Amino acid sequence: MKVLITGAGGFVGQLLAEHLLNASHTVILADIFEPPIPEAARNKKNATCVKADLYEDPQAVLSKDLDAAYVFHGIMSAGSEADFDLGYRVNLHSTLRLLEAIRATCPGLRVIYASSTANFGQPLPEMPSEATVCTPASSYGTQKVMIETVLNDYNRRGHINAFTLRFPTISVRPGKPTQAASSWMSGIIREPLQGKESVLPCADDFEAWLCSPRTLVKNLLHALTLPGHCMPPHIRQVLLPGITANVGQMLKALEEVGGPEAVKLVKREKPSREIEEMLNSWPVRFDVSKALGLGFSADQDFKGAVEDFAASLKT
Repeated sequence: MKVLITGAGGFVGQLLAEHLLNASHTVILADIFEPPIPEAARNKKNATCVKADLYEDPQAVLSKDLDAAYVFHGIMSAGSEADFDLGYRVNLHSTLRLLEAIRATCPGLRVIYASSTANFGQPLPEMPSEATVCTPASSYGTQKVMIETVLNDYNRRGHINAFTLRFPTISVRPGKPTQAASSWMSGIIREPLQGKESVLPCADDFEAWLCSPRTLVKNLLHALTLPGHCMPPHIRQVLLPGITANVGQMLKALEEVGGPEAVKLVKREKPSREIEEMLNSWPVRFDVSKALGLGFSADQDFKGAVEDFAASLKT
C-alpha cells in the first residue's frame, strides 16, 4: 500500500512509519519540517519525506495512487490553549484544506484521523462512550470535535473512507517533552529512567486514561484493515481502549522497574490554573465495547508500558 502520514516528524508518526516500512509499504512522511526516516526502519527506499505547510499547499503531499492517509499533524492541547490563532490554523483550517484536497485528488481515500478524549468535558456519565455528547473544555478538544463532524459528513457523502480514532494519553513516549498538557505522564517515567529530574503537577490520586505506544501502533495498523461498512456512514468515531491509572500507581511502576532512586527524581510542582482545569476536565474511564467489538486491542497494565520503555533504553 501507499500511505501518507501527516505530522510524521512526531513520535506517533515516526513509530507508525517504522512499522509500515518494515511491512514493505510505501510511506510518504509529511510535516512542516522535513521529517526523518525512522532509524529502525527497513526498506528505507520506500520512504519519501516531504516538507509542507498543509494550510498553504495541501496538494503537495497527495497523489492519485494513495491508498490511505493518517492525519496526525497538530498543535497539542496546552499549545492550542496558549496560542489560539495557531491552534485553529493548524488543527482546524489546515485539516479542512487537506480534506478538500483529498476530495479533489484522491476521492474515496481511507483517512485515519487522530482525535482525542480531550473532546469530552464535565459533567459526564460514569462511563462515557461514542454516544456521549462532547462538550470540550479546551480549544484543542473543540477543534477535534469540529473535524470529527466534517469527517462524518465527508464519509456519508462518499468523499472519503473515514475512521476517527480517539486516542488515550500515550505513555511512555520517548523523546522530549511536548506541548501537551499530559506530557508529564510520560515525563515522570522517561526522565527518571534516564537519571534526569522530572516535574509532577498532580497528586497521587489523580487518574488518567492511558495507552502504551506498542498497543497504539497495533491499533493504528488494525484501522488500515477495517472494512468501510463496519460503522454507520455518518458515525465514524471509535474510542481506542486504554487503562485507568493514578499517579500513585504510575510511581509504583516506576519504582518496580527503576528502583527508589528513580522515584526521587520526580519533583512536585503546582500546575497553572489553566492546565489544572484542562486536566480535571478529562474523563478517565470509558465504555470501549465498540472498539473491542471491532477488534482493537487493550493494554493489561501500566507497568508493561514502563517495562517497554526501560527495554528500549538498552537497545
